[in-house]
Amino acid sequence: MITASPHLRLSSPVPDWRALWRDAITDAGELLHAVGLGELADRLPPGDAGFALRVPRGFVARMRRNDRNDPLLLQVLPQLAELEEVPGFVIDAVGDMGSRAAQGVLHKYQGRALLVASGSCAINCRYCFRRHFPYGDEMAAAGQWRQALEHLRQDDSISELILSGGDPLALATGKLEELSRGLAELPHVTRLRIHSRLPVVLPERIDTALLAWLAELPLQKVMVLHANHANEIDAGVDAACAALREAGVTLLNQSVLLRGINDDAGTLAELSERLFAAGVLPYYLHQLDRVRGTAHFEVDDSGALALMDTLRARLPGYLVPKLVREVAGDASKRPL
Repeated sequence: MITASPHLRLSSPVPDWRALWRDAITDAGELLHAVGLGELADRLPPGDAGFALRVPRGFVARMRRNDRNDPLLLQVLPQLAELEEVPGFVIDAVGDMGSRAAQGVLHKYQGRALLVASGSCAINCRYCFRRHFPYGDEMAAAGQWRQALEHLRQDDSISELILSGGDPLALATGKLEELSRGLAELPHVTRLRIHSRLPVVLPERIDTALLAWLAELPLQKVMVLHANHANEIDAGVDAACAALREAGVTLLNQSVLLRGINDDAGTLAELSERLFAAGVLPYYLHQLDRVRGTAHFEVDDSGALALMDTLRARLPGYLVPKLVREVAGDASKRPL
């Protein structure tokens, strides 16, 4: 059992993240009533358009009341537009299943392997590129990570391990410790990258046990957060980011360009500034992955490139994220 060093404890007691997770809103009508928009309940798609709603109450508290265009609400509220069949929008837009190397292991790029560590998320984003992913069959954490670790053992060209999901921080810290014990036997793996939305949407997950695990990991540690709008970042997120940095974690952020949410230069500039104030460096701005049910979020390439021109003129270069698209079969993300 890892015990946190005193200097890695958060400045104030943190509520148990598992209880907050269980208390998330999972009913779209309840969400609308919580933000003062109950009259819109008759416009919801049946069955949440086949993709369950989940949003922590702390994230809901950051939404503007009585605003049907609130940028946080629009990221999680089911829409009738998700039921439209749009040509070019498919189940597996980024070729995940074609890159499967072992149970829960995706190996797309040289020197890096990605583990689908968990199928759970604290929040279900409507634009999610894995909203149709077969998590039940593809969980790297199954069987004490055995298949995943065996794949890593057999390929010593892999120096960076990426934990994704779902959200890898949905796993109990003990399960993450189980993985790190296996990695200790693989000297060629020198860097761990964790892709997680939890420090933003449920910052209480960054508790003393998780921080202690991170601080003691004998690897380079990178965490790529996911925030799309400055309103997502509050004092709780600031505290979580500060604690992660103190544990030796380099913090980056990736966003998705979303129509009606962050598709203007002022909003993106404010996001970059707010991230940097929290100690997080903007990393990627993704063009939407063309997954079935997400077409209403898409911004065309010409509009995206015009936004980037304005951002480059407005911000120092280190605050301008790279505009990229993931294309199945490419050797890396494709810059636009």
